[in-house]
Amino acid sequence: MTVLPAFLDAHVHLALIDPAALAAGGIGRVLDLGGWVPSAAAPPAGSSLESFPEARYAAQFLGAPDGYPSRQVWAPPGSSCPVAAPEDAPDAVARQAAAGASVIKVTLNAVAGPVLDADTLAAIVVAAHERMRPVSAHTEGAGQAAAAFAAGVDLLAHTPFSERLPDDLLAAMAGRLAWISTLDIHGWGRPTAAFAVASDNLRRFHAAGGRVLYGTDLGNGPLPVGLNRREIEALLDCGLSSDDVLAALTADFPGYPAAAALPLTRAVSSERVTVIPGERPTDPTDLTGFTDWLLGARSLPAHALPAHALPAHALPRPDLEDL
Repeated sequence: MTVLPAFLDAHVHLALIDPAALAAGGIGRVLDLGGWVPSAAAPPAGSSLESFPEARYAAQFLGAPDGYPSRQVWAPPGSSCPVAAPEDAPDAVARQAAAGASVIKVTLNAVAGPVLDADTLAAIVVAAHERMRPVSAHTEGAGQAAAAFAAGVDLLAHTPFSERLPDDLLAAMAGRLAWISTLDIHGWGRPTAAFAVASDNLRRFHAAGGRVLYGTDLGNGPLPVGLNRREIEALLDCGLSSDDVLAALTADFPGYPAAAALPLTRAVSSERVTVIPGERPTDPTDLTGFTDWLLGARSLPAHALPAHALPAHALPRPDLEDL
């Protein structure tokens, strides 16, 4: 078998899924980007620790009053925190930090309602950085990705899909922030126009040296609970190599370094790893073979490894904790 650092899905919504199948599907760590805190979920009675990933989270969505997703039917009650003006930003950020958030999530969805003005968005970023929390942004609508970048946001929760970003903006973004992929949400296997736009943006962002994290927006539509073949294939189609995909899957948790990676069982968890049967395919051009091999992954606590397991491979892991 091959042993790797625990695979991370950097964009999930735990309040909208049953996470019990994640570990068996190869995912050992998750970043919840809005709407969930540990007290909001409890594992089924009798569940094994091995069935649950480690989790970090953003707590509430921070957005404009009546902005996205406060009026969406899927959003759990109380999952949004309105921020009306710059002076409201420090308290809003402080509440998320007090709830254990290691990342602050802002929403800039001009398609679904009002968005934060530039001064209020900048104030949230300043308040988050003062508390050593990076800021992740949902950007949707013309100009919103550029607005997030101008405000100093650290992480885009989605590859921008509303418009083709100009090359100079992509190059500037590639030097400073990371993108979470989430390509498969655009059609779930039946690619839409937004999928084509996002794929083009990600292809050029990656070519410019941009940092890409694997993430699916799990909870948004019919996505597999575990590794998503379509997401992996889309990343490969965008020019990421198999090494790049592994780096995207094994990146460190984005977020405040001192924030605990909480097991959903609320028990003390040892470090998790990913185990894949067999050796990695040696032909770098055999992307189908690589994907087939990768999809055999499952996640275990390190102490549960068989005695004959191979040492973990050394992989480049993007360091987002200094953002």
